[in-house]
Amino acid sequence: MRGKESRLLTLGIETSCDETSVAVVEDGRRILANVIHSQVELHHEFGGVVPELAARDHLERLPHLLDQALEKAAVQPADLDLIAVTRGPGLVGCLLVGVGVAEGLATAWSKPLTGVNHLWGHIYAAMLARPDLEPPLLGLVVSGAHSDLVRMPEHGRFEVIGRTRDDAAGEAFDKAARMLDLGYPGGPALDRLARTGDPRRQPLPKPSLPGLEYSFSGLKTALLYRLRDLGEAVTDQDRADLAAAFEQSVVESLLEKLDLGLEEQPVAEVVVAGGVAANTLLRKRAAEVVGDRARLTTPPLDLCTDNAAMIAAAGYLGGGPRPADVDPSLGWEP
Repeated sequence: MRGKESRLLTLGIETSCDETSVAVVEDGRRILANVIHSQVELHHEFGGVVPELAARDHLERLPHLLDQALEKAAVQPADLDLIAVTRGPGLVGCLLVGVGVAEGLATAWSKPLTGVNHLWGHIYAAMLARPDLEPPLLGLVVSGAHSDLVRMPEHGRFEVIGRTRDDAAGEAFDKAARMLDLGYPGGPALDRLARTGDPRRQPLPKPSLPGLEYSFSGLKTALLYRLRDLGEAVTDQDRADLAAAFEQSVVESLLEKLDLGLEEQPVAEVVVAGGVAANTLLRKRAAEVVGDRARLTTPPLDLCTDNAAMIAAAGYLGGGPRPADVDPSLGWEP
């Protein structure tokens, strides 16, 4: 076991949806262990996440993942200073599993416990990728049911300046993938198919609303009608071209608002994070749109998807212990 010295260690637990994860993070910035189990295979045959199965799998996996994380980090429970657990947003049954385990550990080990906003975690994932990153910053968080443009003036404070009126980008990708018969998970499958397509051959409209709001429902309808028009004549190349066109429309819509937000209130730091931030085109175009106006940080792929390291970082850096009461509909508030 390594010497603790003056470092502060946070144990993170994440069970908001279909990834079970346990992590140990030092001083909110350095990952000592980040163990993740994906439930993709469990839900594949259903074409989406089944909440009851997800919660049961979290409960079964957590004890082993906890042992793995502590062993990998070379620490004992006595070395920990804080336990941080996702309290929302997410699937209520899944959140209850994580919070219940965290509360039990906090009691058994006599450790303070803090409930963490999952959305905050995606911003703090960027601080694990770049330990010198500090607010103020502008963040585009595209994850699950959220497509949010936020300002972070200081740790533990977020101001939403733009969000979607209907479906989020991730939901739009998943629904488009189902229309194109790409299976589950839809986002990564659409990304792969789009790499072989040309959006100019099957152009789709780019959603555009005034100000900093998003809307993707019309784009989904446009894809549905295009597929209906093609009918049985649709080819594999048509599907690839439509995937590329759909991806381009979503990405350009997201970045149009990021560009406008950065223009209206310039900042030195920009973060693009969340599960959709793993998208190849979004990562490429975000760098081009931000350019030299600010420093862009996009977490590596393993920190874009749900993970406990980002929860540990947010719990440590985000403003002190908070209640761990479950709130599946939690927004950006503490």
